[in-house]
Amino acid sequence: MTVSAQLVKELREITGVGMMDCKKALSETDGDLEKAVEYLRKAGQAKADKKASRVAAEGKILISTDYENNQHTILEINCETDFVAKDEKFNKFCETVLRALTQSSVSTLEELSSIEENGNTIDDERKKLIAEIGENISIRRFSFLNSDSTVGSYIHMGRIGVIVQVEGSHDQDLAKDLAMHIAANNPLYKNQNDVPVEELEKEKEILKAQALAEGKSEDIIEKMIQGRLNKYLEQITLYGQPFVKDPDIKVSKLLDNAGASIKEFIRYELGEGIEKKKDDFVEEVKKQAGLS
Repeated sequence: MTVSAQLVKELREITGVGMMDCKKALSETDGDLEKAVEYLRKAGQAKADKKASRVAAEGKILISTDYENNQHTILEINCETDFVAKDEKFNKFCETVLRALTQSSVSTLEELSSIEENGNTIDDERKKLIAEIGENISIRRFSFLNSDSTVGSYIHMGRIGVIVQVEGSHDQDLAKDLAMHIAANNPLYKNQNDVPVEELEKEKEILKAQALAEGKSEDIIEKMIQGRLNKYLEQITLYGQPFVKDPDIKVSKLLDNAGASIKEFIRYELGEGIEKKKDDFVEEVKKQAGLS
């Protein structure tokens, strides 16, 4: 049958799918717009499943701060490229997921994906977006921080997000500065007491091996190990680090001066822990030329 340009345009506006795919869908469904939408959704489902194995390590970190209800939320959604991370549709999807998350009481990604928005589940919308954009998109993780004490948050270019809970002070600027510090310096632990014993013992072994390799005598090795271990602990703990806005003072001293302490902090860095594929351009050319 002949499909009118107006009908193709209407289907494209509804689905966001390319014109040729829309024309084909309408031809396959005898011009029935509703069935054509369903046809494209089914086709989009197949495309989404095929792309699901591709590595998505770009994307966006989002934070919602709700002081009225004492709920603060951090969310990571991934895509494959930085280009798509800036796409309007991708960012609209991210905001939709964040809004749904903050308005629900879900505790798992499965529950989040099952939330309905305008008649479709979050996962339906995700797969639809995959079909439109052509990249794998995944909702990776989220965390809540529920507190009636002072909470600071900071996002750096959508790639690093931090929420920090400060007790003993109502200074919102201090809380934000601490969130900024955590974003910049990535402390692994709050203080030395939080560092697992196994990690300390492993580090001692490494430091001892280094000292022996330097030819140091046994009588000074223990003192060297302790000195270097203290320096190591300063680097990996929030309290031990020099404050990012004033390196002459440690975070522990900054907190003491304010009569405050850190209860908890959450730090997300985009794509951390995801093994990114490294493309070998030379090998790719060889394959295309049939040389490998």
